[in-house]
Amino acid sequence: MTDSFVRGDQSSTLIEMTIGDCFDQTVLRHPNSEALVVRYQGVRWTWTELRARVDAVAAGLLERGLKPGDRVGIWAPNCAEWVIVQFATAKAGLILVNINPAYRTAELDYALNKVGCAALILAPSHKSSDYVAMLGEIAPELAASVPGQLGAARLPDLRLVVVLGDVEHAGCLPFAALASDDTSVLATVALTPDMPVNIQFTSGTTGFPKGATLSHRNILNNGAFVGARIGLTAIDRLCIPVPLYHCFGMVMGNLACAVHGATMVYPAEAFDPHAVLEVVEAERCTALYGVPTMFIAALNHPDFDHFDLSSLRTGIMAGSPCPMAVMREVINRMHMDEVTIAYGMTETSPVSFQSATDDPLDLRVSTVGRVQPHLEVKLIDLAGEIVPRGQTGELCTRGYSVMLGYWDDADRTADAVDADGWMHTGDLATIDDAGYCQIVGRIKDMVIRGGENIYPREIEEYLLTHPDIVDVQGVGIPDRKYGEELCVWIVARAGAALSEEAVRAYCKGRIAHFKIPRYVFFVDGFPMTVTGKVQKFAMREQTIRLLEQGTGVVAI
Repeated sequence: MTDSFVRGDQSSTLIEMTIGDCFDQTVLRHPNSEALVVRYQGVRWTWTELRARVDAVAAGLLERGLKPGDRVGIWAPNCAEWVIVQFATAKAGLILVNINPAYRTAELDYALNKVGCAALILAPSHKSSDYVAMLGEIAPELAASVPGQLGAARLPDLRLVVVLGDVEHAGCLPFAALASDDTSVLATVALTPDMPVNIQFTSGTTGFPKGATLSHRNILNNGAFVGARIGLTAIDRLCIPVPLYHCFGMVMGNLACAVHGATMVYPAEAFDPHAVLEVVEAERCTALYGVPTMFIAALNHPDFDHFDLSSLRTGIMAGSPCPMAVMREVINRMHMDEVTIAYGMTETSPVSFQSATDDPLDLRVSTVGRVQPHLEVKLIDLAGEIVPRGQTGELCTRGYSVMLGYWDDADRTADAVDADGWMHTGDLATIDDAGYCQIVGRIKDMVIRGGENIYPREIEEYLLTHPDIVDVQGVGIPDRKYGEELCVWIVARAGAALSEEAVRAYCKGRIAHFKIPRYVFFVDGFPMTVTGKVQKFAMREQTIRLLEQGTGVVAI
């Protein structure tokens, strides 16, 4: 019997250059093509115009005393400046540190100190958060400081604070003043592809976030392969509503476009289904990215049928399990005949598996495709042995995409990446004889009911075939008799008369009796991360609390 081990295509050549060098080559190939469109900011720049801004900011950062290897945090929603900073830090040899826009003061304090940020570039505010005021709570010395000379007791490494926009803030440099007219300093920066270029904090459910450290080689190649698998070219226009602070936006989006010369199109600061539909129509976007909940929101928008989405051809649905019913609607109603599914994690830059645009529909809706080029993947059991094809095991990946490590955290790096270079993902999967991978859940999400293993995703997929169920998520709840019981949260279609009894009746005789949910709650939505991932730990905690209180309805 064949083992669950697969190796990606080795015939292509890895890109052995820095992000800055690759960016410059794209500018030379497509100088007058549109590189970036940010409609809400009125931005429409060619690759030549974008490079001028990138080089000016890169030189400005170095002129203000930053040195290659220094960490530069960015705390902002999606905007043109974010894109500039991403490529500018890469050219200057600086390490960009992505700060989650949802962070509060304690999380900001931790992130800046964990990696020792020497500079922070931030939006003045976002939604209800006053970023400048929040930073001032941690560093009250900011208001009386000279820009570039901050000396804060709680943030000893932070020297330079740059605020987006032209408005001046005490102790901060306006972003408009950061650019330098003399970019000759960039010629003195010596970089190699294996140098770190980005730190992204993983949104762990327990303990402090870990700073996954990624190199030019890691993320540039991943962006290249992801873009190639959806057929991205210089004539494509990619709508990117996913957050830039996450790999989905900055790697699968920006870097894929930078390699292939496609246009980056940003519809809004944060995800807004109406803005996405509007920008796809207005800009004639050919590709669209999103997590399943984003596609669900767009498909169920009351004005959906008023928009012409016929320009769409391809894209990616990723970030969390992709329900089959949603995938079919995206293909049929959004004209995305070549949409693909991608799977990965921040620590692997991120994508390890991706379906192909010409894969049969049944495989594109039931698997995450096949392994990416130049990567190896194996599925192992609890003893570390590779399981046979078709059996469930933990997915481990090895190759160019595996992170350099968690910043300043050798112990947790060793826990994640073994001595042979295998990244242990914590995800449970199966691989069939043709190499297609199906993610069946997380090790920690698996429900063990009376000795029987239940994978919530299987139940979610089944319940989504019910005509009145829009979305569903399942979690395990502690139980005295069986150890755990399955609980599902359901978002029903507007106006649907759906009951717990009806849900269980829909399951009876169609799935094994022990898989039928013990608890069924109807909700308007799920607790989510900024990237659109469902926080199942929060679901579990809230359900336990509500059951203890004897509450029959979950109000979210």
